[in-house]
Order: sequence, then structure tokens, then C-alpha cells
Amino acid sequence: MTLSVSEPLPHWDMTVVYPALDSPEFNHDLTATRQAFDTMTSLFDRLGINRRDRQSTDDAAVAAFETVVPALNELLEQFSTLRAYVYSFVATDSRNDQAQATFSMLMREGVRLTKLLRRLTAWLGGLDVETLIQRSTIARDHAYLVRRAAEEARHLMSPAEEELAAELDLSSGIAWARMYQNLTSQILVPIEREGQTVELPMTQVRNLARDPDRAVRRSAHEAELAAWERAALPLASALNSIKGQVLTLSRRRRWASPLEASLFDNGIDRATLDAMMTTAREFFPDFRRYLRAKARLLGLERLAWYDLFAPVGSGGRSWRFSDAEAFIVAQFTRYSPRMGDFAARAFRERWIDAEPRTGKVGGAFCMSLRRDESRILLNHDPTADSMFTLAHELGHGYHNLNLAQQTMLNRDTPMTLAETASIFCETIVRNAALQDASRDETLEILEAFLSGACQVVVDITSRFLFETALFEQRATRDLSVAELCALMIDAQKQTYGDALDEQTLHPFMWAVKGHYYSSGFSFYNYPYMFGLLFGLGLYAAYQRAPDAFQVRYDDLLASTGLASPLELAARMGIDLRSPAFWRASLEVIRRDIDRFESLAAAA
Repeated sequence: MTLSVSEPLPHWDMTVVYPALDSPEFNHDLTATRQAFDTMTSLFDRLGINRRDRQSTDDAAVAAFETVVPALNELLEQFSTLRAYVYSFVATDSRNDQAQATFSMLMREGVRLTKLLRRLTAWLGGLDVETLIQRSTIARDHAYLVRRAAEEARHLMSPAEEELAAELDLSSGIAWARMYQNLTSQILVPIEREGQTVELPMTQVRNLARDPDRAVRRSAHEAELAAWERAALPLASALNSIKGQVLTLSRRRRWASPLEASLFDNGIDRATLDAMMTTAREFFPDFRRYLRAKARLLGLERLAWYDLFAPVGSGGRSWRFSDAEAFIVAQFTRYSPRMGDFAARAFRERWIDAEPRTGKVGGAFCMSLRRDESRILLNHDPTADSMFTLAHELGHGYHNLNLAQQTMLNRDTPMTLAETASIFCETIVRNAALQDASRDETLEILEAFLSGACQVVVDITSRFLFETALFEQRATRDLSVAELCALMIDAQKQTYGDALDEQTLHPFMWAVKGHYYSSGFSFYNYPYMFGLLFGLGLYAAYQRAPDAFQVRYDDLLASTGLASPLELAARMGIDLRSPAFWRASLEVIRRDIDRFESLAAAA
């Protein structure tokens, strides 16, 4: 790979929202929003927005709904901007005590928001929601939310219990999740580099998995495992505590399991999940073919875990951040001027924080900031894979752009649909990069996609199996560090099979993946597979009929909070319960595996 000339990587600009965390403008809005919570709570009390078994859907009920919902949308808008603003400091520097303290205070306000939303849900459960929708324009505008609330209300505890659960979450699930994030973002890993022992942030050490030198990858892997082992005890405590809380609340809310609750949250049924997961397993032999072909390219009999992200090919281009920016804007514009203008604006207005540094969280994400504006975090390195990650996160931002026309309550998108635009945008950029690529560049681009697809199909399945087993065993007692590691190794063996050296698997992947550490979202894994395969299916539809696709696609993105994934997919001619749809998307990946294997054989 051609070495890149070092260039400064961007930090996002938050001064367009407030001058600083301690600015009068921020403190004014913070105080106003906290007062708005008081006002909203008083309004709920006055209008009797709380659980009632059955009640008349009369003029008073309609008037109460039409008073509460616009006010709640306005409060959500204010609060979400404040929370995103403060989190931007926490995510980029977990040692910022002022940001941590302010974020902690906002989480307390978030508990008040949770209470209000659960009160509204419980109250709607006592109404005839079809009559409400018929009589109220605002209810018709929020019909999907209203109907889901009536269904969810059947799984709520008593108002007092729900209020207590929300308050205790601050010192239980939320507290453990914050401890996980703060601890892991501050881990410094001793590692030998150029004859000297240095301490690097965990994000930089994990990035060494992409180093062309196998000795460097192995050294980084061993140093990473040792660092996770040193931190394992508090992380295991956090994981056990969070999963114990989820099990308790799921049982008290009369869900058959945390998975059943997760399926409801994600807007799909068990038939859809089973169709996707079963079909994915059919393609595991193809992913193992890819892994074996990669091993041959690297001159290995079999890949070790630390070879999963090793670069292949030689002489390919290095994607500096500025190169990635120009390429993404050009390809988004080729798809549609609207998407290109969006990407150019994101770079121009400094929405992106790309520099890896101590205290910054790992991975990548996009968060909505205000109206049609987002912020994107990643830890850039000069590879095609990192460019595709950037395109992926910009896709989330494009989704937010389309959702901006909706009310805040109607922007609530399930995880299953949250990856729709990101996968689509990543595919646009990847396919464009392949068009004029040399053989080595083609290998690198295919490798970037296939390594990611392998993670989302094969590794995600391992994470799903791990979490399923974790919940089953945590129902009776806490699990030790050794037991958690054993569950993870077993899940990796079930999915990767003999394509990886079983002596070099990653027993601490349960500590790496922050998605396990949320009391609000269990099974934060299979929605990523759904997103990848749904996004690929949509891209195939675009290729078949590009002229008719763009308006329908933007409408789909604007509607992800207005209907279930099953209904929205049906509008695009897709049956999510049919293995045929999932098979067609996986066939796209299989064709790339065939191409990769052919190039590897020629090499």
C-alpha cells in the first residue's frame, strides 16, 4: 500500500450550537428545558395522562391528546439537541469532568422523559385508539405510534413500578453503561513499537489489526487481550448487572423473553428473524471460502483472529481523509444532487470528528443534533475500509435529513431500519471505487466489503448466540469472567468453524462490544444483519429501475417512524418473511466472494 502523507484530521464544530459548555447561552437553554420538564409533568397531572384500564375516548380525551403531543414533540426537540451537544464532548474526551457532570444531570432529565413517555403509553392503552385516530388529526399523523403504544401498554407494569424502574435505571443500567464507556475509552495498552514499550489508546491498538505486518498484528492482539483481561472484572460486573436488570424487567412486563421484547422494539416478528438468521447460516460455507482465500493471499494455512482485518494486495492507493471526502461527495452527487449537496455540507460545516486520540470512544457513529443536522464520529485510518465507514455514517446523516420533516415522535426509527441508508450509501461508494480499480485495488476493496460483511453476518451471529446463552445462564446466577469468555469462544467456533485457528480466537469480545452494555437495547446485534441485507436488497432495486427509485427511497427514509419494517418493505415489493429475499441479498455477497476467490487464485 502506498504510504500517505500525514494530514490533520478534523474535529467536529459544536460552536454553531453553543459557544461552550459553560456559556450563558447553553446554561439558559439547559435551565429552560429543565423547567419545561416541570411544566410538562404538571400538564400530564392536570389532564390525567396516566394508566387507566378502560376509559371513554370522548372529547376530553381527544383534547388532552392534542394538547400533550405537540408540547411533547417540542420538549423532545429541545432535549435531544442538548443531549447530543453535551455527548459530543463526552464521546471525544471521557476525561472532561464538566461534560461528564452535565451529561449525568441530563440523564436524570432523561429519566423524567422516560416517565412521561411511559405515562402516555399507559394512558393510550386505556383508550379506543381507532376511535382516537378517527377523531383527531394529530392522532392520525401519529397513527403508528398510537397503535404501537396500545400494544406496548399491555406489557407495562403499574405506574408506580414503571416510575421506580425509570429512577433506579440511573444508578443501575445507565450507571453501569457509563462506567463501561468511561473505563474502556481510557484504557492505555502497553505495547512494544520499534523496540520501545509505549502506551497507546485501545482504539489505536485495535486499528493495528489492519497493519500489513503480521508480527505487529499478533503483538497488538496479544497486548489487547492482556489489557481486556486486566479490566475484565469490573466489565463482567457491569455486564451481569445490566443483563440481570433486563431479565427482571422483561419478566415483570410479561415478555416471554428479552428477545421477544427486542423484536417488538425493532418492529419485526419471530418469523422474519428466523427467515433471516436461517438463510444466513446457509451462506456460512461461502464466508469460510472467503476466509480461506484470504489466508492463501497472506501465505497462511489458516487465518488467526488477528488476521481477520489484515490488508491484502499491494500497491493500492492510500485513502487520506481529504481523498475520501472528495470521492464520497462525487459519488453521492452521481447518485443524486440532493445527496451530494448533503455530503458536501457535512464536510464544509465540520460535522465530522475523525482523529483517534486518548479519551475518545472507539468505533464510529452518527447522531442527530438538531433539525436536519448530524454529527459523525469515527477513528480514521488511510484505508478503503475507513472511507467506506465514513460513507456509511454519512448515510445515517442522510437518513436524519429525510426524517427532519417529521415530528420528533415520528422520527423514532427501529434499529432494523436504522442501517438502511448507511448500507445504501456505503454500497454506492464501494461500487464506484471498484469501477476503475486495478487488480490490487479491487482485491483491497472487495476485502474491505467482505471483511465487513463477514462481521455483520458471521460475527453478528456469534454475538447473537453469545447473548442468547448469556441470558439463559444469567437467569439463575452471575457469570464469571472465565464463563463469559467460554461462552464467547463457543459462539465463535459455531460460526467461524474451521476457517479460523481455534487457538487464536477472541475470548474478550464481550468486553470489546459496547452494544452489550445497554439496559434499554438487548440483542443490539441482529438488526445490523437486517440492515446490511435490507440495504443490499434496496440497492439491487435501484439498479433495476434507477429513474423510479430515488423519490420512493427518500420517502421510505422519511417514513421509518411511521410504519413497521414489514409494511415499508412491502411498499418496495419486499416480503421480509420470505427466505427468498434474504437469499437474494446474500447472493450479492456470494458473487463478490466468488470474484475475490478468483483473484486470490490468480495471485
